[in-house]
Amino acid sequence: MSKKKKWFSISPSIEARNLSEIEAKTGNIYESIRVINARSKQLSSKLKEELVSKLNEFASTTDSLEEIHENKEQIEISRYYERIPHATLLALEEFMDDKLYHRYREGRKRK
Repeated sequence: MSKKKKWFSISPSIEARNLSEIEAKTGNIYESIRVINARSKQLSSKLKEELVSKLNEFASTTDSLEEIHENKEQIEISRYYERIPHATLLALEEFMDDKLYHRYREGRKRK
């Protein structure tokens, strides 16, 4: 199953999570949240770049107002990206499924 198809299997709604399970992955709840946050930013940036590049394919400088409102390809692309769960939910799912690799930088000690 491709990564994007798997994303649609993730519930886009907010669910209660067991903090003990999230904490157990790194030994510190704040460190776990930091890892999820970093991955969420990566995913969000990547998705935004994809969306903008796909929408730019349809951009033209001579569009009239009617053409702008009737560009069905752009509307379909936008709807596709709107259905993808938020990047934070995707990152949390990857984190809980042990699909993220994290490590401490040299010189930074874990407390």
